[in-house]
Amino acid sequence: MPFILLTAISAEPCPSLALMTLGTMGLSNTLLVMALLLYGAASVKTQAYFNKTGELPCHFINSENISVDELVVFWQDQDKLVLYELFRGKENPQNVHPKYKGRTTFDKDNWTLKLHNIQIKDKGSYQCFIHRKGPKGLVPLYHMSSDLSVLANFSQPEIMVTSNRTENSGIINLTCSSVQGYPEPKEMYFKLKTENSTTKYDTAMKKSQNNVTELYNVSISLSFSVPEASNVSITCVLKLEMMELHSLPYNIDAHTKPPPARDPILWIAALLVMLVILCGMVLVFFLTLRKRKKKQPGPSHECETNKVGRKESEQTKERVQYHVPERSDEAQCVNISKTTSGDQTIEETTLWLVAD
Repeated sequence: MPFILLTAISAEPCPSLALMTLGTMGLSNTLLVMALLLYGAASVKTQAYFNKTGELPCHFINSENISVDELVVFWQDQDKLVLYELFRGKENPQNVHPKYKGRTTFDKDNWTLKLHNIQIKDKGSYQCFIHRKGPKGLVPLYHMSSDLSVLANFSQPEIMVTSNRTENSGIINLTCSSVQGYPEPKEMYFKLKTENSTTKYDTAMKKSQNNVTELYNVSISLSFSVPEASNVSITCVLKLEMMELHSLPYNIDAHTKPPPARDPILWIAALLVMLVILCGMVLVFFLTLRKRKKKQPGPSHECETNKVGRKESEQTKERVQYHVPERSDEAQCVNISKTTSGDQTIEETTLWLVAD
């Protein structure tokens, strides 16, 4: 008896030993051994990726070359829902739960069930059972458990500079995000590298989970002062259970770092000064143009000036000029010029006198 019990709890029980046990032991001992056969097998851990195909193995060694027409093979999940059933060589979809219909394929060569279109909800424990259909009913031959874990690859972390960065104080605001992954990452942080040092910035990771797909979106934010006169390389790191994802480096060149923003009050004052100067220049231009127009009078004004000048020069005198010809038989020309100040007119009279 001790030898039989020790063999029964091995990770991969032998079906011939189970049949031998049934023939050599009593009923109570037989039940004990069968319980060990069904639940003593070691559980196998398997992994599958989201929306891909996962495998649920059943490591049955058919050493007796039993025909599948004599076997009943099925898989069930941790809720006792049947994924697949092969009854005496033929698939039996009637016992398959609706959530698994059309999603499974049985590989008879490897005794493996393939589950297609894996979702996060498919993670958990599965069991395969193999029975032999005998004249007295089903005889258990093999049982195996497998734990399925589901993974979804996070996107490569991406660093973004937020629009509200305060360049005037040398402070920069960064955000790093990664989406559509599972399971929840362990850690997410920034790594700042300069010529002389490397600094890790741990910040609170924000996460959100989709209610349907159960995938995670994660992000972190950081506000830090950029060192002066030093080149800086910033990397975002997402730490998962089995690996790490790194973003592309975000580089800040010390020579091309944007200058501090000027005070808006100084800008306003400068604009006001420029506006005052411009207005003054326009005013001086118009005054100069007006003055030039006054210094260049038109023709009517020149005539008036000439009249006034003639008036002033001839106002004090009245002159009559006589020209007496030397011969008496020659006509005499008298030119009388008279200027009066009352009506500001000038009269000129020419008389021809003939000598008697």
